[in-house]
Formats: sequence, structure tokens, C-alpha cells
Amino acid sequence: MIFSKDDFGDNFKWGVSTSSYQIEGSKLADGKGPSIWDEFVKRKGKILDQSRGDIACDHYARHKEDVDLISRLNIPNYRMSLSWSRILPNGTNEVNPKGADFYDRLIDYCLENDIIPWITLYHWDLPQKLQEKGGWTNREILNWFEEYATLCTRLYGDRIKNWMVLNEPMVFTGAGYFLGYHAPGLKGLDNFLPAMHHAVLCQALGGKIVRSEVAKAKVGTTFSCSHIDPASGAPNDVKTAIRFDALLNRLFIEPTLGMGYPVKDLPIVNRVEKFLRDGDESKMPFDFDFIGIQNYTREVVKYKWYIPYLQGQILEAKSRNVISTTMGWEVYPQSIYKLLHKFGQYERVKEIIVTENGAAFPDHIENNRVIDLDRTEFLQQYIMQMLKAKREGVNVNGYFLWTLMDNFEWAEGFTQRFGIVHVDFQTQQRTIKDSGHWYSSFLNPSNASQ
Repeated sequence: MIFSKDDFGDNFKWGVSTSSYQIEGSKLADGKGPSIWDEFVKRKGKILDQSRGDIACDHYARHKEDVDLISRLNIPNYRMSLSWSRILPNGTNEVNPKGADFYDRLIDYCLENDIIPWITLYHWDLPQKLQEKGGWTNREILNWFEEYATLCTRLYGDRIKNWMVLNEPMVFTGAGYFLGYHAPGLKGLDNFLPAMHHAVLCQALGGKIVRSEVAKAKVGTTFSCSHIDPASGAPNDVKTAIRFDALLNRLFIEPTLGMGYPVKDLPIVNRVEKFLRDGDESKMPFDFDFIGIQNYTREVVKYKWYIPYLQGQILEAKSRNVISTTMGWEVYPQSIYKLLHKFGQYERVKEIIVTENGAAFPDHIENNRVIDLDRTEFLQQYIMQMLKAKREGVNVNGYFLWTLMDNFEWAEGFTQRFGIVHVDFQTQQRTIKDSGHWYSSFLNPSNASQ
């Protein structure tokens, strides 16, 4: 299947994504307060290479250089996140003028270069001061988030019209408040369930704030999702796949759409009742303009009766002898096609934008050229599957590649490279990879980056 940008139509949004903690560095510069990730990386054994995001890509100091790269690559849309603790160092009350001004300058420089900025309000870096009060497990997060979201829309809503409320709530609540793999490193259902429920409420609350504060706003939120297949056709494996799908793909989208939590297929979620208050069910839905889906792979699951809550486990890609990325994720382009159809079948989903998709592979550097054929082929295959879904009637109208440049990849530190721009973390030298040149020429064949 041969395809081009023109096949997607003139109104399709092409872009690239980043997040504040992963690239900005300058962890306490100009009055910034610590985030949960600033604290989490200090703990022994939590980050694979023992690295920290203190400097990361030094984007705080080099933002013009990075916006220039986006411009050079012919990328018209840039999805970025705001650092809550850079704007409100203590999480509430006192605004940090220099932190707020940084995003003013970044937004303005994007616009000067004809790049449309898209804002994610929360991409995992909660102020540490709020975590000391319970973070997402504390119902007060609704008040804290309301203050933060209102402030951001008033600071930047005159120029920013495209907003996303949360980034992957299943990941930051699951990995951060149930498994302990991510910040703040908490474990157990008694942490996960209130964090999950409060995130659902904040998701809707944030949408309402953006719509009320920003004229002609386009507001969405983003979900991590993976196509789930059973390891076999055995009834127990099929039921296990349904449970995992309810957890990984349905747990946040369905209450947002007014369908409630998927308790029939994921009974453990019934225990959220002790965290519900009168009127919560009416506060969970919000009519978003678009839904962002973020897909990298699929998962194959098998029934295991002795595993708590889910009675099943994910079979690692390496155990299945399939092609995978350095993250250990299977390369399965059909996943994005199947998920676009899945999310497109929800009646209240107006529009879908792929807000993240990409891959970590080893980069081969030769004569100042970064050769990454695997990544280029990955992007081509996934974009092709997206086009297939679009041609079949799925209302998908945007694609934001993850990510602009190699960065601090959460618990994997600097061991995983997803960027289309290579970063030497010792010198901060940026080098456009072959995949970046391909994406640039795909977006503008007549003016490909050199």
C-alpha cells in the first residue's frame, strides 16, 4: 500500500509530542518547585540506569533551538505539556512568574514560526507538595486541579486553542499508585482506586474549565491503549482478555462517555464505591471535542487463576518470539487499526486524534548520520494502518508522533530512545535521525529537511 500525506486530506493534523519533565531539565530553576518525579528518581533502584531528569534535554534553556528543529522538520503542530510545579511551585496559591513566563515565551516562539502549540495540562509531574498531602488519592486534588487548570487557561487561552486535560490516566494511576513502578511509587488497590476515581473526575472538570475559559477551544484528553488478544481460544483465556481490555482500554473512556465504570467485565472496580460521593456519577462524563489515543503495541494475555484481581498475565513479546522494540514491546501495526475502530464505535466519540505513537530502537551513528531504519519502517507501517481505518470510516483526524527528541524515558531513564532527533546527553548536541528526515519529507516533499 503506497500512501502520502495527501491521502489523509487537507484538514488532518500532523505533529510531534513531548512532555515537560522528560525534556525541560532545570529542575529548580527560576523558582520551580519539586515534582513527584524529582523526588522519585532519587530512590535507589527505581530508574534503570540510575539517571535523573535534572537536565534531561535542557529544553528550558534551549527551547528556541528545539522549536527551530520542529520548523526545520516541517512539522506544523507541537503537542507539549505544562509543568504544574514550574507554574505553581507548591501546587496551589502562589504563581511563579518566571515559570509562567517560560511557557509564554515558548508558545510565542512556536507561533512566530507558524507552529501550532497543543497543550497537555497534566503529563505526570504532580507538585511534590501536593503528593505530601496524598496527591491523587486525596479528594482535594479536585480543588487543586481546578485552580491549576483555571490559571493555565487564563494565562495561555488567548493563544492556545487546542487543549488536552490528562495524559494517559491509566498509566499514571496504575504504574504510580498501584504497581509503584512510577512516581510517586505507591502500591495497592487502596491507593489506585481513589487515584483512578479522582482522575476521572478531574478529567471532566478540566474539560469544563477549558470550555468555559477559552473561546473557541478544542478540548480533548488522551488515553493509553493496547489491542488485547487472548493467548488461545480457550474460554478462560478469552475471559482474561476481556478483563484486561476493560482495565487497559475502557476504564477511563467509558465513565467519560457517561457509561460508568466497566464493573461487569472488571468486578474489582466495584470497590471504588467507598470513594464515591453523592453526585459523582453526574460529574464523571464530559462531551470532549476529541479523544486522543496513544498506542505502541498489543498485548497477549493468558489465564492464571492464582494472580490477584485479574486472574491472568501479559505474555512478554520475547517469550512469543515476535519482533519487538528495545522496550520489549511487540511491533504490531494492526493494533492501531483495531483500536481506532474500537474507539470509533463509541457513539459519543466525535473525533479521534492519535496523540502518541512511536518506537524505541537502537540508533546506528555513522559519519554524523543517525541511521534508524527500524523506526522509519515502524512509523510507516502504523501510519498506513491509520489510513486504512480512516478509509473505512473511522473519524481519525490527527497524528502526533512520539517523540521529537530522545529524552528521559521515565523508569527506563536514558536507556530508551524514541526520538526522531538524536540527543547526545553529554553535549546536548541534536542530530536529526533518518526517521526525522523521512517524516519531514512525508509532511512536505518539496521542502524536506536537509
